[in-house]
Amino acid sequence: MSGHHEHGRSGEPDGQAAAEMFEPAAWDERYAGQERFWSGEPNPQLVVTAGELTPGTALDVGCGEGGDVVWLAGQGWRVTGADFSAEGLARAARHTEQAGVAGRVDWWRVDARTFDAGDRSYDLVTTHYLHAPDGGMVDVTRRLAAAVAPGGLLLVVGHAPSPEFTHLSESHRKAMFLAAELLPGLPDDFEPVVVEQRTRTLKRDTGPVEAEDSVLLARRAKR
Repeated sequence: MSGHHEHGRSGEPDGQAAAEMFEPAAWDERYAGQERFWSGEPNPQLVVTAGELTPGTALDVGCGEGGDVVWLAGQGWRVTGADFSAEGLARAARHTEQAGVAGRVDWWRVDARTFDAGDRSYDLVTTHYLHAPDGGMVDVTRRLAAAVAPGGLLLVVGHAPSPEFTHLSESHRKAMFLAAELLPGLPDDFEPVVVEQRTRTLKRDTGPVEAEDSVLLARRAKR
C-alpha cells in the first residue's frame, strides 16, 4: 500500500520510485534513505476541493511526509495525519514544525487496511495515492467513510490504470482503480459529488506525460 504523494525531486518519481509498496517496513526503509522523498507540495485535487471549504477538522490517511497536512493546517484546519510508516510520520512532524503549524496537527500511526475510526469523526477525510492490493480500496473507502462526520466530505484520489504505469508489476497495476469502482464502499448515507478521472501532467526526465487521477468526492448526510 502506498499512501504517499506522487511527487519526486523533479515533481514526480522515477520508474523505481513509482512502484508502490504495500508494507510499512519498505516505506520506513525508503524514507530513511534520503532527506526528502516527495516534493512537499499539496496534492492538486485536495487544493481544488478543500480550498473552497470552511476549515474544520481533517484526517489525512497515508499522509507520508505531510505535504497535505502542512497545507491544510496552513489553511486553518485542525489536522490528524495518519500513516503506517513511523519514519514517514517522524518526517511529517518535522515538516509541520518547520512550517510553524505543528500546534494544529496530531499524528496517528495506523494501517488503512485495518483502520477503525472508533468514536473519532472529521469534517474532511482525505487520502491521496493510497493503493491497497487485490481491490482492497473498496474496503479502505468503507473504513474511511466511517470517520466522516455528518455533513462532512470524503475525498479519495488515486492513480487510474494508464499506459504510463506499464513498468510497474502486475500487482501494483491491479491496485490502481477507477473512481466508480469505489462506489460500493460508500455507506447508504453518502451522496457522490464527484466520480471521475481527471487528467494530470506528470513531470518526467524525458518531458511531461499525461496520466489520469481517479477522484471520488462524497458527502455524508447531516442526519
